[in-house]
Amino acid sequence: MASGAPILLKLLFLLSVFNFSLATRRLTELVHDSSPLMQYHNGALLTGDISVNLIWYGNFKPSQKAIITDFITSLSSTSLKSQIQPSVATWWKTTDKYYSKTKKPSLRLGKQVSDPDCSLGKSLTDTNLLQLASKGEATNAVNIVLTANDVVVAGFCSGTCGTHGHSSSTIVKGKSDKFAYIWVGNSVTQCPGQCAWPFHKPIYGPQGAPLIAPNNDVGVDGMVINLATLLAGTATNPFGNGYYQGDAGAPLEAASSCPGIFGKGAYPGYAGDVLVDPTTGASYNADGVNGRKYLLPALFDPSTSTCSTLV
Repeated sequence: MASGAPILLKLLFLLSVFNFSLATRRLTELVHDSSPLMQYHNGALLTGDISVNLIWYGNFKPSQKAIITDFITSLSSTSLKSQIQPSVATWWKTTDKYYSKTKKPSLRLGKQVSDPDCSLGKSLTDTNLLQLASKGEATNAVNIVLTANDVVVAGFCSGTCGTHGHSSSTIVKGKSDKFAYIWVGNSVTQCPGQCAWPFHKPIYGPQGAPLIAPNNDVGVDGMVINLATLLAGTATNPFGNGYYQGDAGAPLEAASSCPGIFGKGAYPGYAGDVLVDPTTGASYNADGVNGRKYLLPALFDPSTSTCSTLV
């Protein structure tokens, strides 16, 4: 990992004793200049029709759930020409450049499971996360565990903002299969300076004024940034042997290769030249469905070996 101000956004990849991999989104530096060595390691990517299933763990308001579900729905909007630009779907299409010979994934919002009473308690381990993720679908799926702001997860706020990984292989209809999963937590009451920047002042480094969250929810708008980062990494490196830069033990993936960059001109403590809603003053760089606005991270463009921003 390149040196720099110790602040925002890189992914750490770990192999667990349970034979599933975890990549973690960490607060380490505000801006990282990618090396041009995004390499393919001959493994499978997510392809075809993919169901994105949401497991809500803890108490989420309906308005908070809508921010996340609208984001997922916005990824797969089919008519780019009819959308307000720049759009979430346009952002996601940068991942198409990783698919030169294989079928690109088509994401759709799948089933949702709610566990408001926290059946596994409010202190979760990596094993608990996999247990919760298994409540989604077992094939052609990304199962996303979303934890509420009062749920403690191992590693959360000690550097980790979210993880992605996969289950062990299982036999489904006579075939060996496994699912990819993501965990993201709401950091607003635990560590917004780590996991909700630039909507909160960072705990380290340059202390610029925070941006106004586009959906007026610092915790959930921060979750969207982390979720977007991990979803891009999951699509292009779902099982630890897809596309990444650097060492397999600490890979830089499609979005984590460009931490802290949201618009052109980004530098440590400054997210870049993003758009500002004239009515609310909120900062964003992508439009979504139902009038939503989101701030999404830059993606590494393998065709140019640069971090690509929407604005």
